[in-house]
Amino acid sequence: MKKIKALFASLTITRRELLLLLSGSAILAFGLYQVHSISGVTEGGVLGLTLLGHHWLGISPSVSSLILNAACYLLGWRLLGRGFVWRSIVAGGAFSLFYAVFEQFPILVPELSEHPLIAAVAGAMFVGVGVGLCVRAGGAPGGDDALSMSLEHVTHLPIQWIYLISDLIVLGLSLTYIPLRRILYSLLTVILSGQLIGIVQRAGKREKGSVPSCAGNETVL
Repeated sequence: MKKIKALFASLTITRRELLLLLSGSAILAFGLYQVHSISGVTEGGVLGLTLLGHHWLGISPSVSSLILNAACYLLGWRLLGRGFVWRSIVAGGAFSLFYAVFEQFPILVPELSEHPLIAAVAGAMFVGVGVGLCVRAGGAPGGDDALSMSLEHVTHLPIQWIYLISDLIVLGLSLTYIPLRRILYSLLTVILSGQLIGIVQRAGKREKGSVPSCAGNETVL
């Protein structure tokens, strides 16, 4: 009976957490559709790896992204617990739903594609705030976020530096087929978005420094 109660407790999401997960997923979906989808700025992390694999190995991103994201979520489940997986399902599902809704509307500023610097900064703000809110609630809307949260748990490094290191590795490899100028815009995006994620995440901690826990009976925000 205690194990059953503990299971249900770990899967409980408070109204505040749900609000953070939904709003974060909506902001992320809006930014990716309105900015990233037309900016031509590449990504680091899992998305960048799928594009790299497609270019050099001919592996479809539909296959590689499924495998890589599944591996990242599995690692998150082993390290962060069932609560993390449940919150990530909510965040990922909400992201897909919001993105599908936003696709029904036209791009608000199509000329943004001609201004990659502005697009890089704007895209970073949407990604940083959106993902940051989800991470603050203990969920990961994407495999990159699950991997970063898991590595933060193991290494105790600030999550923004984990994002930066992983993105730098992928962007460095992407130089094998993407011009340096375009990579520089992507570098600006990942640096800004990673720092924003860390700022938003830290804003959810109590003054004493308590951190949201996905595996316990209650998540502290």
